[in-house]
Amino acid sequence: MNKKILLLFFTILLICISFALSFGEYRPSVFSIPAPDFSLYDIQGRIFKLSSQKGNPVVMFFGTTWCPACRGEMPFYKALYEKYAQRGLKFFYIDINESSKRVAHFAKENSFPYIVLLDSDGSVANNYNITGVPTLILMDKQGNIIGISHRTVDLPLDKIFPVKESKKESNRKVKQAK
Repeated sequence: MNKKILLLFFTILLICISFALSFGEYRPSVFSIPAPDFSLYDIQGRIFKLSSQKGNPVVMFFGTTWCPACRGEMPFYKALYEKYAQRGLKFFYIDINESSKRVAHFAKENSFPYIVLLDSDGSVANNYNITGVPTLILMDKQGNIIGISHRTVDLPLDKIFPVKESKKESNRKVKQAK
């Protein structure tokens, strides 16, 4: 009897740990898919075309002004901007189904340092199969989607900006290889 309870307990524990480790994360690591091109207006009324960014890695944040999770993710997205914008990563906030006036006020109120685009009819979000916000999409320099997440921390930025090994770590690997 005790063995059955113990086995059941460890099975449930294993399932819970597996679920917890994968929470909020989706990383298509085996493949990359071409990002659908689009044209949208920004909050200044200028037209923006995604294909104009080829040659640059891009991260797009799909969100809305009313979304509490989007507001909660903004400080992390801004921190990512501060860290990687100078290294060539392009940042875009894409607001879904809201008026330009409302979105412009939201962007100004939150001091967005990146380009804010208006998906006023939701067609771009639909083409990208956005089912919830926030959704972040990471693209490589060739315009391929290499990461999709609901949290900034889960984006596979190491695919674009590999982590440099310390000299000590490199020396250790060389010694192990000998």
